[in-house]
Amino acid sequence: MLNPALVKDVLDEALTTGGDFAELFVENNRKESITMRNGVVENSLSGIDYGCGLRIFNGFNCVYAYTNDTSRESLLILAKEASKALKKDGHTKVLDFQKKDFKNIHKIQIPPFDVQKKEKIDMLRLAHNSSKEYDNSITQTVNSFAGSVQNVLIANSDGLWAEDTRTRSRAFLQAIASSENEKQVGYIGPGALAGFEFFRNLDVKSIGAEAARIAVIMLNAELCPAGKMPVIIDNEFGGVIFHEACGHSLEATAIAKGASEFCGKMGQKIAADCVSAIDDGTIPNAWGSMNIDDEGNTMQKNVLIENGILKSYLIDRLNGKKMGMSATGSSRRESYKYAPTSRMTNTFIANGTTPTKDIIANTDYGLYAKKMGGGSVEPATGEFNFAVLEGYIIRNGKIAEPVRGATLIGKGHEVLMNIDMVGNNLARAQGMCGSSSGSIPTDVGQPMIRVKEITVGGRR
Repeated sequence: MLNPALVKDVLDEALTTGGDFAELFVENNRKESITMRNGVVENSLSGIDYGCGLRIFNGFNCVYAYTNDTSRESLLILAKEASKALKKDGHTKVLDFQKKDFKNIHKIQIPPFDVQKKEKIDMLRLAHNSSKEYDNSITQTVNSFAGSVQNVLIANSDGLWAEDTRTRSRAFLQAIASSENEKQVGYIGPGALAGFEFFRNLDVKSIGAEAARIAVIMLNAELCPAGKMPVIIDNEFGGVIFHEACGHSLEATAIAKGASEFCGKMGQKIAADCVSAIDDGTIPNAWGSMNIDDEGNTMQKNVLIENGILKSYLIDRLNGKKMGMSATGSSRRESYKYAPTSRMTNTFIANGTTPTKDIIANTDYGLYAKKMGGGSVEPATGEFNFAVLEGYIIRNGKIAEPVRGATLIGKGHEVLMNIDMVGNNLARAQGMCGSSSGSIPTDVGQPMIRVKEITVGGRR
């Protein structure tokens, strides 16, 4: 992408005003997306996002600048201008580059750009037809495909030279059911760090029908009652609760600032004994996986919570420096336009031992959240508010009538301590996570869990 001599000169220029570390991140990201509304292609876009970002450290201070002009003159000007923000004595030497060797554990069979658009459009239309045929109340579908091939180079003044290619593919299938005075949405968004082979192995017709099923069930559901009650949260999409309400609070981005409810809790009990949680960026071809993170560190499997005890944070280089801790392969960014920071990859609550049927049978009354929707969280306090995409009342140990409009309200640390049953049906779902370093692909997941008491917001 860039020759080593030029990169070394740029890093050297960046350190002329006393910086103690410099890093260059270069990317060439080819992207394609197709959106279909009601069976008709609405747009088809493709292009290349190309540029580089330069980061300079001095102690705990950081300067970041970026450009899409990677000519020698432009890069040297970028380095010179960025370095002016630091006015210290000394000139750190740039070490000779050593190429980072790593095993590619994410095999790609069919690059998405090797597949004709017609096949992708046919896939989306199959999902549309399946949703429309499910029920007459389905009035609209919005289906999309996205594929990308991102080539990255990370080089730094410590002598690191790391290159990688990341190929991702994802579909987002949405169905809307309508009555005279109500609309309800069902959606599913399967994706992977993989090529188009992911879709050729996917039952798109069944997924289109599933999106419609959720919308139709919720359209005809009663309003959810409000109050404190036991809540059973099922697998896959249910993992968004841990991701948002707890995962962000375990990122060094918040920990290093003292802006997390889990600051200073390493080695302490922060969850029920039945809870273990993991962030694993090494799962082959998983949506949130990579070979190396955006600082060039090898990805890791990080055990965050083990039997209720906090074991690890998610740490990037700069925040790790502030915390006196090593990086954990958790540094990520949306593109060269963002400085990296600690982020999640594939984050999930680990399997427990309780059969799912026993979790439901042992709940006299409560809410069954089969699928979770979006929400918001404040990492400093752990307070969250999440919508339930598909929910049901539990009565006498059985799943009863569907209810709509449910929200779950609480604090991350309280939910962790109130989990009293963990099932054995772990599954993950794909999503996009937004934070200070942009929007990145992440997996969420868990087995079925029961929270013995949580506040449920509803309109009845």
